[in-house]
Amino acid sequence: MGQVTAREVMEMFDLTLISGEEGIGRHIPVSDISRPGLEMAGYFTHYPANRVQLLGKTELSFFALLDVEERRARMMKLCTADTPAVIVSHSMEVPVELMQASNETHVPVLQTSMPTTRFSSKLTNFLESKLAPTTAVHGVLVDVYGVGVLLMGKSGVGKSETALELVKKGHRLVADDAVEIRQEAENTLVGHPPKLIEHLLEIRGVGIIDIMTLFGASAVRTFKRISLVIDLEIWDPEKTYDRLGLEEETVQIIDTHLTKLTIPVRPGRNLAVIIEVAAMNYRLKKMGINAAEEFSNRLNDVIAQDNR
Repeated sequence: MGQVTAREVMEMFDLTLISGEEGIGRHIPVSDISRPGLEMAGYFTHYPANRVQLLGKTELSFFALLDVEERRARMMKLCTADTPAVIVSHSMEVPVELMQASNETHVPVLQTSMPTTRFSSKLTNFLESKLAPTTAVHGVLVDVYGVGVLLMGKSGVGKSETALELVKKGHRLVADDAVEIRQEAENTLVGHPPKLIEHLLEIRGVGIIDIMTLFGASAVRTFKRISLVIDLEIWDPEKTYDRLGLEEETVQIIDTHLTKLTIPVRPGRNLAVIIEVAAMNYRLKKMGINAAEEFSNRLNDVIAQDNR
């Protein structure tokens, strides 16, 4: 799982630091955001202190109705050792009691000009992306007809060469050799290239090539949702490979199950074309068109007629 600090949020959304500067490096452990309305009323029994606290017009207008002692007590309870940050929206004036409490507890108080709901949505999306479960796999990720295809297989089977052929055909490379994967939502895996090898492709006998320099910016992507996994393996004459496509195999990455195809590799097979067809067939299946099932139904109808 990734990490994000209050400083990163401040820089990402161009927030203004009001007080509590010593705590600007605090880690934000969860993507949930709290609107502490009940806490402003004095109810802290189930206070989610480990969340970013977002104060809008509703919370601060009620807070202004309290007497001085109540306001100071509420803000001291709001700013705990676990609170990553307090953010005030609409560029509203930050209460003096909040600034005093934040300086005492080293909880950073930030200010944004955005409306509360809009900022809450943007911050949630940012935190979910940053804090999503992550993993890294050995493979090549390409965008083929809008389908994120993850090519896997043993080293030397031809993953990078196949990706190069796909790029020449107009498809886009996302990552070669190592793919960093984030689960950004339920059943949603997004692949990224490591920064060190972004846009680069390794071809044995040629070396490292820069895809963006050779083929242009349209030949690369910085991220892509993974929809299909294709496992390339050396052709085994003793193994029976699926010829109809009726049985769908899946592979689990993090908590998501993805459709997996196993394609045998041997001289003479045009892997790039096969992967193009696999991607198009995957899209058709998602649209409800399954050629294998239609063939099976036709075959069953013929058998039923012959048995009459």
